[in-house]
Amino acid sequence: MKKPIIFAVDDDPAVLRAVVRDLRDAYKKEYRILATESANEALESLKELKNKGEAVALFLSDQRMPEMLGVEFLEKARAIYPGAKRVLLTAYSDTDAAIRAINEVQLDYYLMKPWDPPEERLYPALNDQLEEWQSSFRPEFDGIRIVGYQWSPKSHTIKDFLSGNLIPYQWMDVETNGNGNELLELNGIDHKDLPAVFFNDGSKLINPELPEVAQNVGMIAIAQQKMYDVAIIGAGPAGLAGGVYGGSEGLNTLLIEKRAPGGQAGTSSRIENYLGFPKGLSGAELSRRAITQATRFGIEFLSPQEVVNIKLQDNYKILQLVDGNEVNAKSVVITTGVDYRKLEAEGVDDFTGAGVYYGAANTEANACRNEEVYIVGGGNSAGQAAMYLSNFARNVYILIRKPDLSSSMSQYLIDQINGTENIHVLGYTEVAKAIGKDRLQQLVLKDIQKKEDRTVEAGALLIFIGAKPYTDWLQLNIIKDKKGFIETGNGLNKYHDFKKIWKLEREPFLLETCSPGIFAAGDVRAGAMNRVASAVGEGAMAIKLVHEYLAEN
Repeated sequence: MKKPIIFAVDDDPAVLRAVVRDLRDAYKKEYRILATESANEALESLKELKNKGEAVALFLSDQRMPEMLGVEFLEKARAIYPGAKRVLLTAYSDTDAAIRAINEVQLDYYLMKPWDPPEERLYPALNDQLEEWQSSFRPEFDGIRIVGYQWSPKSHTIKDFLSGNLIPYQWMDVETNGNGNELLELNGIDHKDLPAVFFNDGSKLINPELPEVAQNVGMIAIAQQKMYDVAIIGAGPAGLAGGVYGGSEGLNTLLIEKRAPGGQAGTSSRIENYLGFPKGLSGAELSRRAITQATRFGIEFLSPQEVVNIKLQDNYKILQLVDGNEVNAKSVVITTGVDYRKLEAEGVDDFTGAGVYYGAANTEANACRNEEVYIVGGGNSAGQAAMYLSNFARNVYILIRKPDLSSSMSQYLIDQINGTENIHVLGYTEVAKAIGKDRLQQLVLKDIQKKEDRTVEAGALLIFIGAKPYTDWLQLNIIKDKKGFIETGNGLNKYHDFKKIWKLEREPFLLETCSPGIFAAGDVRAGAMNRVASAVGEGAMAIKLVHEYLAEN
């Protein structure tokens, strides 16, 4: 935790040096001592300290200063740090002004010059003020702070990005958080320009795009080398496993992710059937361990960065990025996974990011406190989200078109849901309409059997309705099945066009696409098992096949 600050201001250099010397002798272990001869300079630095999340415990100011009187300085400082103690240093002739200031600007104390010896005439008074300040002091959050509207899609996107990348932040709802409004007023930021992101180095971004936020937290979106042995597109479980094995086996490995490591698994509040973790672990924790392991082996990780196309030149693969840059690689592993399908119901698109979320919006769990929360979908991801949100919501309702969860969810999750009082499974039910003003407020639910509609209050709607492979970006002539999943290995032989594309004497490797040296692993691959463990296995296997491909080339 940062030390609180004692801030001294006096235009007389000799007096200021004496003040600082005495303050440091008594308080340097518990407080940082800052000092300046200029009241205007002090006020400017206070704005910067506020943006950094620093705490000021006490101001000690001389009364007679050319730029402004000490009382005026303390009044202006109070607007920035209202909780700090204010002490005036004054000559005997100015005691009347000091006494008036007690009432006018809530001056906490005044001290007469000279204050020698400090053990008798300085420290006892300051000790009392500092003890009183400490009794009510609550440390500021030491990290990134986001000020915005709770139901703003842009605010949600930034929060979701930071939490997905395991970067701590403090959320300040402008409608309920006084400290957030203080930051806006101090920096002259209009509410229409939110969200605003404040970093602990004092810098700030107003209504930023994700690449700007990523750059400010030290993430890298530009490749550092001209050529890679293998480029892995997507940092879900398969991509992370590929990164770990590629790095550990000496391949020059690049891992590219457009949002955050972990993919859909990374948003899971608890994965309980992953080998080696009998008590389960969160998707975020699994992702953190994996990306730490991969980077320890020397891989390069680009995020947020998106591949929009792959071009071929001889045996080399040229990855075109969304920002116009290109990456060259000898081989590619596609592990882009799947997206949740859009819910085709009236009004849903209007509230996406403002009460309607695709996947487990763990970042908004606190906003669901004491609310009625609805989840569409009957798979494991939906069940895990229901269990997590039941800790916050008044009630959680799982909406499914089937009569129960038995055909789509693991039994261990069904048992947990049945044992949780505030989770309710509504069979034969679908969302017909979403209603609200600036955010989701109500849902119209349709009973499929009875053909009846009813309107319910809704604080949030989370959607988990099936897997759509993330392959639309692929312009390269790579064979996919009817649903868009990438075909690999022996599965390619059933396609009439395969022999027209494949010109090598050997058959494709097990996870190789119809384009030699381009592999697919995990949920994006046709025939995948859609389990974290199998995706990890395929990611590791893909690297073995990459070795074989590189050896023949």
